[in-house]
Amino acid sequence: MQRILLIGKNGQLGWELRRTLAPLGDVTALDYPEIDLAEPESLRQVIRGIAPNLIVNAAAYTNVDKAETERELAFKINSTAPGVMAEEARLLRAGFIHYSTDFVFDGIKANSYIETDAPLPLNVYGASKLEGENAVKRAGGAALIFHTSWVYSMRQGGFVTKVLEWASKQGSLRIVDDQFGSPTSARMLAEVSAQVIAQGRGDMLGYLAEKAGLYHLAGSGSCSRYDWAREIVKLAGLDVTVEPAKTVDFPSPAIRPLHPILDCAKFTTAFNLALPGWRDALALLFAG
Repeated sequence: MQRILLIGKNGQLGWELRRTLAPLGDVTALDYPEIDLAEPESLRQVIRGIAPNLIVNAAAYTNVDKAETERELAFKINSTAPGVMAEEARLLRAGFIHYSTDFVFDGIKANSYIETDAPLPLNVYGASKLEGENAVKRAGGAALIFHTSWVYSMRQGGFVTKVLEWASKQGSLRIVDDQFGSPTSARMLAEVSAQVIAQGRGDMLGYLAEKAGLYHLAGSGSCSRYDWAREIVKLAGLDVTVEPAKTVDFPSPAIRPLHPILDCAKFTTAFNLALPGWRDALALLFAG
């Protein structure tokens, strides 16, 4: 049986991956404080002790604004740690799956970004995630890197739960209509990730080595945060007005890319899989 190490089990994506990876092997799921991504040597020892056939990294430092003042910690978790994981995976002859972000792009391109477009992050978070990707690439091995966008679930901390919380306290919400992305269901992202792994079950290492590289993987279609919030309120059946605003109306420490839409055609061609439209996936979340 395959030994799978899932890192970041308590996050939105990691929580869903615990379920979807279970049928594929013997899963060891860890998170802080069981594993400390800010301590590279400790991380190496944990990985070597488990000796997995596959490492799936769903952990990240994701506080975009706080990263501006915690640059060192953000880079340790988002850059150094993935590089260590990729190096250990290669030494163990194990596969590696790593998730990154659309925030590696500056968001000024008029149409969708493809994998060969030059990244240009606007904030520390994006820069740390980009360096993590580069560390994984330098390590080599059978590694897949997935750029994703606006991951959400019903667990606390994401945009969907924030909108529902705000709506429970206010009769009117102001949401920016000039930031665009592709809402991506954590549940669907975990399901598709498991299907990718399942495709190589006869020779997982060989399969992942053949497919190794960077792919865009996000919900189909795109919308503004304003459109997304309106859909959330509607599906929740809440009597709340959602009004458009601009990013400049809400000053923040970190600059956000305004239009980092991801073209996922390369992933669909390589794996014959795709995530559903963002509205359909959101509706499924509210359906239970």
